[in-house]
Amino acid sequence: MTDTPELALPLLAPAQAQKHVTVNEALVRLDGLAQLRLQSVTQTTPPAALDGFAYGVPSGAVNAWAGQEGSVAIASGGGWVFVPAQRGWRAVVLDAGSLAIFDGAAWRIGAQTLTPGGASVALTSAEFDVPLTAGTSVTTPVLFPARAIAYGITGRVTSAITGAATTWDIGVTGDLQRYGAGLGVALNSWVSGPAAPQVYWAPSALEITAQGGNFAGGSIRLVAHYATLALPDPV
Repeated sequence: MTDTPELALPLLAPAQAQKHVTVNEALVRLDGLAQLRLQSVTQTTPPAALDGFAYGVPSGAVNAWAGQEGSVAIASGGGWVFVPAQRGWRAVVLDAGSLAIFDGAAWRIGAQTLTPGGASVALTSAEFDVPLTAGTSVTTPVLFPARAIAYGITGRVTSAITGAATTWDIGVTGDLQRYGAGLGVALNSWVSGPAAPQVYWAPSALEITAQGGNFAGGSIRLVAHYATLALPDPV
C-alpha cells in the first residue's frame, strides 16, 4: 500500500530517499482535508492556485482539473494536489454558504442525510440582493424552488429605502404579510420572518409591498430558508 485508504496520504517506503518530499505532500493533503472547506464545487475552470485553497472538482472541469471529476483539488506550490473524495465526506462550501455531503459522484449542497439508496434531506439558506424599483411593490427573483418546504425569510436593508414609503411588508401572492409587516426603511433595518412550514409546489417568488407611499429606491438582502427532499437513486 502506497497511500492511506481514506485520505490518500502518501506513505513512506522502506529506505526511501527524499523522505521529506513524501511527508510534506502528506501534510499538504491533510492540511487541506481536515476541517474541509471547499471554495466551490461548481467551478469548472481552475483559478490561480492559492496555497491551501480547496475545490470540489465537478463534471466538465478543464485545464489542470481535466479528468479529476469527484476529486478534491488542493492548491500547493503553484499547482494542484488531487485527492479522490469518498462517499459520506462532509464539507463547508463557501460560495454556496452551505454544508454539503459527497454522494460518491458529486457534492450535494445542503444535504444533512444520505441514505444507502441515495435519498437525502437538504437544508438551504439562499441569499439574494433585491433592488427596489419605483412603485408600490417589487417581485423578487424565485427564492423557493419547486417542492420546497419553506421555514421563513430573514433579511436586512443594505441601502436605505427611499420614496414616500414609511414601512414595507413581505410575503407571497395571496398572503402579502406572511414573512413580515411594518418593516423599517433605514439602513440595516431587518426582517426575521419564521412561519409555519409551507410547501411551495411550484417555484415561488416573494412580494415586497410599500406602505404609506411608493418606493423610489433602496436595496434589501433577503435569505430564504427551506428544505428539499431528494429521491433514492434509480435502480
